[in-house]
Amino acid sequence: MDQQRCPICNLISEIARGGLIMIWRRIIFTAMLMAGVFSLLLPLKVRAEMETYMIDKVHSMANFKIRHLFSKVSGTFSDLKGTIQLDRENIKASRVDATINVHSIDTNHEKRDEHLRSKDFFHVDRYPTMRFVSTSVEVTGDNEGVMSGELTMHGVTRSVELVFTILGFGPDPWGGYRSGFEATTVLKRSDYGIDYGLGEKGGGAVGDEVEVNILIEGIKLGPDGVPIRMQ
Repeated sequence: MDQQRCPICNLISEIARGGLIMIWRRIIFTAMLMAGVFSLLLPLKVRAEMETYMIDKVHSMANFKIRHLFSKVSGTFSDLKGTIQLDRENIKASRVDATINVHSIDTNHEKRDEHLRSKDFFHVDRYPTMRFVSTSVEVTGDNEGVMSGELTMHGVTRSVELVFTILGFGPDPWGGYRSGFEATTVLKRSDYGIDYGLGEKGGGAVGDEVEVNILIEGIKLGPDGVPIRMQ
């Protein structure tokens, strides 16, 4: 029978077409809904991977050794602050921004420390802090790598490399969560305009190369910038 002459057939055909349209509309709506949910969850996943740790200056320090005549003298900067942003699944994406209060230098000799703070060396009245800002990370092994960055000290900014080790993670006795890091590098103080006592061709009573060992304990922060509390 000709459908154009059959109202019932035409009605069935219209219902069938309408049903297909509704099905397609539902499929498209469901796909759009899933895409929207995925787009909302993706940033949360990224944020969850990037952990932020605040440097705990009570348990962090920058130690150094430098030649004096025929031996070596050591010292410590005890006032460090800053943040470490760490992606455990992609260490290369991690970042560090740290500042050292140069006033906190301690070589176990008060007059020597006063001299080091003077304009002969660090000139802390003009340059009270030194700052390191990372620029890239190279992974060299399990929990090991080299972090490149810019170190500003004594008014001079130069590129440096820190060889680092991630020491571990875990809850602390006070209900928080912590991390541990160690990094080493060798600097030339003359690169930063600190050349007192070098003498000719870099020689003198005080050496040019400084061996640096940095010990960091980090306190994990929540999205609000406050130390997290473990449940």
